[in-house]
Amino acid sequence: MTNFMNKFFMQEFLLYSVYLAPRGYDRLMILGEQITHRHLSINDRLIGIVGDAGAGKSSLIKGMFPGLELSNDDNGMSPSKIMQIRDPLGSMGDAATFHMDMRFQTAFTQMHEIVTFVRTALLKRRRLIIEHFDLLYPHLDMNAEILVGIGEEIILARPTVFGPSPQDIHDIVYPSAKYRKMAHTAEDIAMLVIMKEYGMPRTWETTDVRKGFVMTFTNPPDVSTADLDKLEARIKEIIAADLPVSYLNEEHIKIGDDNLQCAGPRIHVRSTGEVENFRLMKEIFHDPMRGEYMLVGLVGGHSEDIRLRDLNKLNAF
Repeated sequence: MTNFMNKFFMQEFLLYSVYLAPRGYDRLMILGEQITHRHLSINDRLIGIVGDAGAGKSSLIKGMFPGLELSNDDNGMSPSKIMQIRDPLGSMGDAATFHMDMRFQTAFTQMHEIVTFVRTALLKRRRLIIEHFDLLYPHLDMNAEILVGIGEEIILARPTVFGPSPQDIHDIVYPSAKYRKMAHTAEDIAMLVIMKEYGMPRTWETTDVRKGFVMTFTNPPDVSTADLDKLEARIKEIIAADLPVSYLNEEHIKIGDDNLQCAGPRIHVRSTGEVENFRLMKEIFHDPMRGEYMLVGLVGGHSEDIRLRDLNKLNAF
């Protein structure tokens, strides 16, 4: 069996795949590209995207479909794209792929117009990428060929008549998205304290873990448990101060009066006080396979005695 045929053979048996949703734009776009290569078929025409505002849907879509003009994104909306459904492909030439955001679309057009456009586009073998697909599904009476949900994790499913439905994906990713925003805000507070108050240069990389963040070092940081206790206490002080967290530009956020460089400036809670149950794990962990040393911060509902190996423990959806 060729690699090409093997890919589509495997897709027939795909229930879902789960990825941690990275917090930086570049990492989201890279993951989007990988998802396309691994999971998307040239014959997939209806792709449903599910996720709350600020979850990173636009960046993921841009990674999955480079060059696609969105009907709206963080920089505004395209009236011509939004109103395209009133001229079902008549003036769209040979364009093969269309984007639609149901939250925006329903503010300008009626649901029956949207359904007609989608069905017409599919009959003409166009590809549709539809954000907030869970809002369209009850009226369209057909499921997407690929469902992509983004919250704390990115869940990719190839539904059949047996499910999952867009609402199933919605019910997982919407409640979890807040932990991703909390974790990113806590990570940036930690970075602010370490750089500004401890005078340490940025010598670490960051990565993701469920309900938390990881700072990775090539050399073991010279810190004791007492140092980690002190760092945790200072981060908690800033959280308790309930300082505003705001987008400054595409590379920076503002926490209180401090400007801070950030790879995902839109993926934050609105104020530090919204970060729930922050704590540092009181140990610098070593990954012998990668030769890295890790400082781990957690938010949300992890138990106080959570073990490192359980942070990404498999759960049933």
